[in-house]
Amino acid sequence: MALDLVQIAVFCAIVTATVPLLGGYMARVYRDERVFLTPVVGPLERLTYRLIRVDPGKGQDWRAYARSLVAFSGVSWLALYVLLRLASDGGWDLTFNTTTSFVTNTNWQYYAGEAVMTDVAQMTGLAVQNFVSAAVGITVLLGLIRGIASRHGDGTIGNFWQDLTRTLLYVLLPLSVVGALFLVSQGVVQTLGEAKDLAVGPVASQEVIKELGTNGGGFFNVNSSHPFENPNALTNLFELWLILCIPAALTYTYGRMVGSRRQGWAIFSAMGVLYVGLVLVAYFAERHGTSAQELAGLTGANMEGKEQRFSTAMTALWTVTTTVTSCGAVNGAMESLTALGGSVPTFGMGLSEVVFGGVGSGLYVMLLFVILAVFLGGLMVGRTPEYLGKKIEARDVRLTAIGALWTALIVLVFAALAVGTKYGGPSIYASGPQGFSESLYAYLSQANNNGSAVAGYTGTTFADLAGGGAMLLGRFVPMLAVLAVAGSLARKRVAPAGLGTMRTDTPTFVVLLLGTVLLVGLLTLVPALLLGPIVQSLTTSLF
Repeated sequence: MALDLVQIAVFCAIVTATVPLLGGYMARVYRDERVFLTPVVGPLERLTYRLIRVDPGKGQDWRAYARSLVAFSGVSWLALYVLLRLASDGGWDLTFNTTTSFVTNTNWQYYAGEAVMTDVAQMTGLAVQNFVSAAVGITVLLGLIRGIASRHGDGTIGNFWQDLTRTLLYVLLPLSVVGALFLVSQGVVQTLGEAKDLAVGPVASQEVIKELGTNGGGFFNVNSSHPFENPNALTNLFELWLILCIPAALTYTYGRMVGSRRQGWAIFSAMGVLYVGLVLVAYFAERHGTSAQELAGLTGANMEGKEQRFSTAMTALWTVTTTVTSCGAVNGAMESLTALGGSVPTFGMGLSEVVFGGVGSGLYVMLLFVILAVFLGGLMVGRTPEYLGKKIEARDVRLTAIGALWTALIVLVFAALAVGTKYGGPSIYASGPQGFSESLYAYLSQANNNGSAVAGYTGTTFADLAGGGAMLLGRFVPMLAVLAVAGSLARKRVAPAGLGTMRTDTPTFVVLLLGTVLLVGLLTLVPALLLGPIVQSLTTSLF
């Protein structure tokens, strides 16, 4: 056990050490400062602006920014749908679901990649969307940061096309090239050669961006438990770092861009407390055998559904990492977790991506909870709530509530349709609490743009269309709400701090933020959790 806990602690230390390095680099990129890649990437960046006929110096208000985002995502969806219809073996409903899944950064997969997708579809369709969907999430965050940091009150929040271009050229592409070369050196497959006895293909190039962009869709059906995607303990640790490095580092980027690094560290601390707590619960749950193992006279850790080359600790760490972010990649079978261990992914996704979350999306949802915490704190002390000098007014709170609670609403609506109508019945394999848990998990994963799954929920036309709807609504409605909040804040002048101003960079505020996340973010889903995962945990051994 001691060695396992040391491994977890070392990984957390590596991620923490990455935060100021990568976060500081991204802050310089987005503040238009020179970085070491500027001599190489700068000419390509300027060429890109000329080709798409964009003036990067022209700022956009939130409506123009949102129109650009929706137009880009719409064209991306149409292009990918056409490509998959031509270069894959899925039907129209499966293609609809898959296209929506990759454009929304979800990567939910009702298919086996090596059986359905050609190399052309994997490389020019899915891998490309892994890049651009991740970049879109970061652009929304940048718009919100500029709205918070704005001192001029002119209402502009940046330029979508510039933010998208810089994210791709300065952040995602360079890290992906280096990461792919490392994975190839460790045995991850990368070839365009013809498959003979075993399925092969351009795996490493897709594997790196699938983790780095918190996408999660695997080249192979068994995802990152496949030795061609994740061959050894070192690649496992590296891929875990890829999942967390950008979401964690963006907290530091935020602190630099708003002029207070303490603000970024406060948010990182809140995320870190929740993350470590979930990891420890999952680890200690998986150290025990299941009730079935106990009845069979087996002792020791629960190794069912886990790869022997990964320890219990690394599987538990991966399970938490991939479900608190919007990644959804797996290195073990979710359905083989213990009752308590299997509740952790559901709990993590129920927090709406605020524990680091997806690239960009995790921090902008957490900032919505920060605004809610400031509002609640202001009510408790009887003062007009302010955040970094910006007064939080009724319209801001309404928009923030929509962005923070919308995903939970989508989950409940679609899960109810799945279990309560004749159309959803064919997708449900198990009965009782297990069947409800599988359905709830499916829509919790899709609405949160996560993409992980437990076995049992079957793809049908209803599931394809309902899941696609959940992914679209779960992705773009919160994005538009966030941009509207950004536009509102960007129009406000900064008020000087007074004696009664509540500081938002202290341990006290971190505690208030954690309470807001748990009470507001998770409480909405508690009744549904009681009907499924919690009932299962109470009716069987917790471990």
